[in-house]
Amino acid sequence: MASTADIRNGLCIKYNNDIYKIIEFLHVKPGKGPAFVRTKLKSLTNGKVLDNTFSAGHKIEVVRVETHTFQFLYAEGQEFHFMNNETFEQISLNRDILDAPDLLKEGTNVMVQINTETDAPLSVDMPASVILEVTYAEPGVKGNTATNATKPATVETGATINVPLFINEGDKIKIDTASGSYMERVKE
Repeated sequence: MASTADIRNGLCIKYNNDIYKIIEFLHVKPGKGPAFVRTKLKSLTNGKVLDNTFSAGHKIEVVRVETHTFQFLYAEGQEFHFMNNETFEQISLNRDILDAPDLLKEGTNVMVQINTETDAPLSVDMPASVILEVTYAEPGVKGNTATNATKPATVETGATINVPLFINEGDKIKIDTASGSYMERVKE
């Protein structure tokens, strides 16, 4: 058993007969009253996110996990297929367990957390950013640059990202996987 002092991002815990991953947390010590920990939890079974507050010192049940590097092979409907880079064992995961499935390109390496008790995959951690090629973008309208003007662009995985007006088809762009937003243009 662990306590709220052990809470950190990425920790997997058992809570309300489900397994949750801690996305965000904040230790709060008000001037009056006891301290508490405000958390944002993501269910690893259905993908729902909920806010929860634990009182300081509250006992939490930690799920032991191992992290392995897997390579994304291909998607088939709602199923995404991955291969372990060390053992070459293949697994398939439902689209709901992934944080940003629209940004996954074939060959991308991801970190998969596996429950050590049941050997069941719990969550998939994407790389911090991915580089994708723009397959479709409207031409930028000259003179429409008063402020940070953006336009929608479609990348090679089919995702639509808002990009600056100077981005054209064929450009490679770096995308933040946490927010799904444009970071920068990548030059070869």
